[in-house]
Amino acid sequence: MNHFDVTVVGAGNAALCAAIAAREKGATVLVLEKAPKEKRGGNSYFTDGAIRFAYNDLKDIRKLMPDLSDEEAASILMPEYSTDDYYEDLERVTGCKTTPELARHLVNNSYDTIAWMRNHGVEFELNYANQSFEKDGKYQFWGGLPVKTRNIGMGLMKTLFDRAQELGVEIWYEAAATDVETKNDRVSSIQVEKQGETITIATSSVVLASGSFEANKDMRKQYIGEEWEAAIVRGTEYNTGDGLTIALNKGAVKHGEWDGCHAIGTDARAPEVGNFEKPGDIFKKHSYPLSIMVNKNGKRFVDEGADFRNYTYAKYGKEILKQPGHVAYQIYDSQVRPKLRKEYNLEEATYREADTLDDLASDLDIDKDSFLQTIQEYNEAVQEGNYDPTIKDEKGTDGITPPKSNWALRIEEGPFYAFPVTCGITFSFGGILVNTNAEVVNSANRQIDGLYAAGEMVGGIFYGNYPGGSGLMSGAVYGKTAGTQAAEYAKSTVSS
Repeated sequence: MNHFDVTVVGAGNAALCAAIAAREKGATVLVLEKAPKEKRGGNSYFTDGAIRFAYNDLKDIRKLMPDLSDEEAASILMPEYSTDDYYEDLERVTGCKTTPELARHLVNNSYDTIAWMRNHGVEFELNYANQSFEKDGKYQFWGGLPVKTRNIGMGLMKTLFDRAQELGVEIWYEAAATDVETKNDRVSSIQVEKQGETITIATSSVVLASGSFEANKDMRKQYIGEEWEAAIVRGTEYNTGDGLTIALNKGAVKHGEWDGCHAIGTDARAPEVGNFEKPGDIFKKHSYPLSIMVNKNGKRFVDEGADFRNYTYAKYGKEILKQPGHVAYQIYDSQVRPKLRKEYNLEEATYREADTLDDLASDLDIDKDSFLQTIQEYNEAVQEGNYDPTIKDEKGTDGITPPKSNWALRIEEGPFYAFPVTCGITFSFGGILVNTNAEVVNSANRQIDGLYAAGEMVGGIFYGNYPGGSGLMSGAVYGKTAGTQAAEYAKSTVSS
């Protein structure tokens, strides 16, 4: 074809939701994927598949997974997670900086979008391993994140690609968008570098959904800080800020926290970029709320138990990056070791084990005396109480800085374990300004006709931190919105 109603830049979750939604409205759709086919799917391919949405009760969850039996349902305790709960979590973890109208659009459309994805073949399952604890014969879910996509990010992306192709979406690989052209202040075409050839494609609208700049070392250093050159890139190597550059060149406005990002503690020996031979989020180390974390100087540096993992993991990676050598150690004893998440038992997990704390310190690159003193002071500060990882149990410490607010147990029963972690960046929080129609907005607060954005490129939702699973949901909601609106816009330009 020499003309497409909608051209989508990127091929992750947000991009393909946009493509499917546009095709659903009858638009002709082209998807441009910068990566080769074997590395398609953006960051979404590497996710654990957990996706956060609002729901009333287990009945809402069961509508998404009709195979869930009555017997299994009877063993589940599923707390309500309303749109207000979701919005309040966004407000709380971002320090009330989230853009209200964008956040409301995300949370208010989350369940309908999940149901829409299910109707297009995406399968979901309960996230037992990472979001529930068994207690009194029941699986008690917590943290507002009970559901993930079947077969994690790989399954999500395979389904979305299959569905897009089934609907007649055209997909080009090794095709990088370089510029969007306008005529009479409307999108008219897009320039593409495809396997060494420059091509101009006529298009009525463009959805930019090509991720943020986390895989671009120069942009990381420029916007987030010099030390970010050392961060591991957890996902695709192709998210280098191309879409942001295109949008800004067209008059888009920067929005959101350009010096902030989603960054986690990941295995110190994780690959420097996402490894397609070992897909899935297998290198993360997310049981740290049950640990204490120490740096090479043998000192603690965060409140590991400040909140559930879902609400702290996206900001603690940057705290690890600040430590000497950009490394920290998660310390556990044998009381806690059986409670750790499944990633701690994978063959890829790096750890040290010893029968005594003295021997453990001798096997680490750490100030031994300081480490042993830190453990002693921590143990003496642990308060009595009922240890319960299913709730914020308030079993904390007293008299030490930083405190440990919840899940504080003395580290005293050998063998002892140390898991070395470093910082892995997931995506940057800096994006561009869009409205709730996913239209890109310029400095005059006017939409740029025919230009839309979705996914990581939407700025202003996340600041400093992030409620787990919100990235996939935001990508899907704004992708669906962008695709729908772009298709409607393309129809209007034809009729006019």
